[in-house]
Amino acid sequence: MKTHALQIGFISRRDFLRASSGALAGCTLTAISQEPRRADFKTEFLQLCDTACQELDAETRTLAFYQDSYVVRALAAAYDMTGKQPYLDTCRRWSDRMIKYQNDMTPKGAYYMHYGRKPGQTKGEWYVGDSSSIALGVLAAAVRSSDPKERQRYLDSIKSYASLVINNYVGPEDGITDGLWSQFNGQWWCSTGIFGSLAFLLYKETGDENYRKIALGTVDWLNRLDFANIGGPISFEERSPTVVMYILETYSVALPQLEQDSQRRRGAMAMLNKCLQWMSENQQGRVPTLSWDYNSHKKGAKFGGLPFHMYVNARHVPDPDKLRAAADQELRHIANVLWKDGPPRISQLAAFAMMSYAEKLIPGAVYRTSES
Repeated sequence: MKTHALQIGFISRRDFLRASSGALAGCTLTAISQEPRRADFKTEFLQLCDTACQELDAETRTLAFYQDSYVVRALAAAYDMTGKQPYLDTCRRWSDRMIKYQNDMTPKGAYYMHYGRKPGQTKGEWYVGDSSSIALGVLAAAVRSSDPKERQRYLDSIKSYASLVINNYVGPEDGITDGLWSQFNGQWWCSTGIFGSLAFLLYKETGDENYRKIALGTVDWLNRLDFANIGGPISFEERSPTVVMYILETYSVALPQLEQDSQRRRGAMAMLNKCLQWMSENQQGRVPTLSWDYNSHKKGAKFGGLPFHMYVNARHVPDPDKLRAAADQELRHIANVLWKDGPPRISQLAAFAMMSYAEKLIPGAVYRTSES
């Protein structure tokens, strides 16, 4: 951060000069040094990556696989930045595990979520939204594989999953239903937002126009979404950071692919601006008087992923530097939450925050293809 760039130990140059001139009479240098020194974003990110490599390989890992998929995508970007093979190897082992489970899942092509319906079972809940996140993690490994057979195996897994969704869960208005969910069988913002992102990326990777058609349909459906009435059993107020993060999964990939001055792009920009406005009023790093619990699984942890979308979409707003600075400010707040009690574990907040760090440090890496 710029405000900490000129430091002498724990004391800024400004405070050191003020103390030397007597302007801080009555204060000691020891008192000033109690403010903790903050690491830079790169140091924090690589610490999270090193911890993630240990935790994702642990048999005792209990987080849902959709959460770990965001860690995998960030680790893949970290591999691009550093060339550290353990980062990519962790992504590959995780993806191999997902495919192993997938081979025994019903319906065919489904991913096991680490909860709900298990491999070998024919009953139980299973969700398109969470499984699409898993597919995005496998895709991150696929596009970085130097082994053509391994890459094809990963892509075949993702295509099998995509076929399951396209053939069974695309709604009449081009939104995506959330699979085998007993509470709601309508088109759903979460499954639409995440699968839309996957469809766009599969189109970029394969050139298959069918993926593009489905992806554009998700944009049209999301463009019509009303925060006041998002449908289903969960209101916007109950999951607002989650709604914003997941619908932006589609827009963050889609916007560069939409025709300028088209009605579809205008609708997408209107929704993007609505999301950015909500962030400006609700991110605690920008509005310190708010009292969001960023460690809350249901309410606040998705804040960790919102700077990611701010960085990605800065190019589409009138003042990109201002939005990037706001993303930096929010990411710094997230870091303060994560490191409050010492080096963090890879919690849900940390998993989503890793995506934000990745986009900050390696712009474009999260959405790269095998050709880029």
